[in-house]
Amino acid sequence: MTNQLHDTQRLNRRTPGLETHGSHGTWRGYVVGYVLAIGLTIAAFAIAPVKNMAPFSIEAALVVLAIAQMIVHLIFFLHINTAPEQKTNVLALAATMLIIAIVVVGSLWIMSHLTANMVPMDHLMNMQR
Repeated sequence: MTNQLHDTQRLNRRTPGLETHGSHGTWRGYVVGYVLAIGLTIAAFAIAPVKNMAPFSIEAALVVLAIAQMIVHLIFFLHINTAPEQKTNVLALAATMLIIAIVVVGSLWIMSHLTANMVPMDHLMNMQR
């Protein structure tokens, strides 16, 4: 029993905001997550309208902030961590990310092929006459 309690305490030190083994989290953990999420959102809205940066730099910064936002939500609100008990949650998250990636990449691929194979508007207008 003492060994299990020691493992739970070690898990709590690794996972921000996790109180006990079966707990959902602490108020402190939720507040820290909320403050981080609000800070990342404000940073994204502050970077988006900037005109003195290259457009690619702005897009890259927004992507980094979006990834950071997802990580904050996963850790502080969904309580996903590297504990052995979280194996099914991590696998479900990985499967979800794979499905989303397939849908997004497939949609971009379809749209690029539609654009490449589309009849130009001036030819289309001439065909209707």
